[in-house]
Amino acid sequence: MQDAKLAAKARPDHTSAIAITEAITVGGDALFIVGGPCSIESMTQMEAVAESLIEAPVQGLRGGIYKPRTSPYKFQGIGDLGLDILAEVKRRYGLPIVTEVMAIHQIDKLAAQADVLQVGSRNMQNFDLLKALGEVQKPVLLKRGLAATLEEFILAAEYILSHGNPNVILCERGIRSFDSYTRNVLDLGTVVALKQLTHLPVIVDPSHAAGRRALVPGLAKAAIAAGADGLIVECHPAPEESISDAAQALSLEAMVDLVQQLQPLAAAMGRTMAPNRQRLRQ
Repeated sequence: MQDAKLAAKARPDHTSAIAITEAITVGGDALFIVGGPCSIESMTQMEAVAESLIEAPVQGLRGGIYKPRTSPYKFQGIGDLGLDILAEVKRRYGLPIVTEVMAIHQIDKLAAQADVLQVGSRNMQNFDLLKALGEVQKPVLLKRGLAATLEEFILAAEYILSHGNPNVILCERGIRSFDSYTRNVLDLGTVVALKQLTHLPVIVDPSHAAGRRALVPGLAKAAIAAGADGLIVECHPAPEESISDAAQALSLEAMVDLVQQLQPLAAAMGRTMAPNRQRLRQ
């Protein structure tokens, strides 16, 4: 991978910690745990999520307002109506927002509200989008493509880095296989390899890997044990009623339990968990 000049480690101990806010980083000693629904449905939904998860504690809220779907007839997200929800949740609870960007024209309006711009699996090699994100000084969470090789994944990150944005977070979310029991196969070998080959933070999405909520906690713990710098997990106030990805979404109670269960594992791995945060406003 000679072309991965900026993503590659300069020396064995070379690691980068990326600032999400003044108080929160990913890639340092503290794990970066993000939770929330696949799709933002309403302000009431996001209030319930934030009220529960701020006490867990998590370090970020996820929620999509633009959604890439395999079928054009499936729910595509609430679109621009979600921008005000993102802004209000951030103002009231002080939690960083992670949301997906699908197109170049969405970058500016999302960057004005979100703290981390996510590039989904289907857009990992949307090179024009990656170049444009390289011109924005905002952390980018880059998800591995569903059939991408390790080299393709790292070189996709290189597009962003080479266009001026050093704030790239890699996310392993599972790759497609022949077995339909799980949605994808979580490739923890890639997590270990990425930590050896690159200096970039690496987090894991166990929800899209599993496709079944019962499998998510075990995969999440395995990811931390493999050296991941954090997790991004889907959860919902009423998982069975979720408009998208209902089968893999945890309940809010299960998400809080998972965060608590990670604490001794984090300590065993020499990592820390952030203390409980207080909401900024009621």
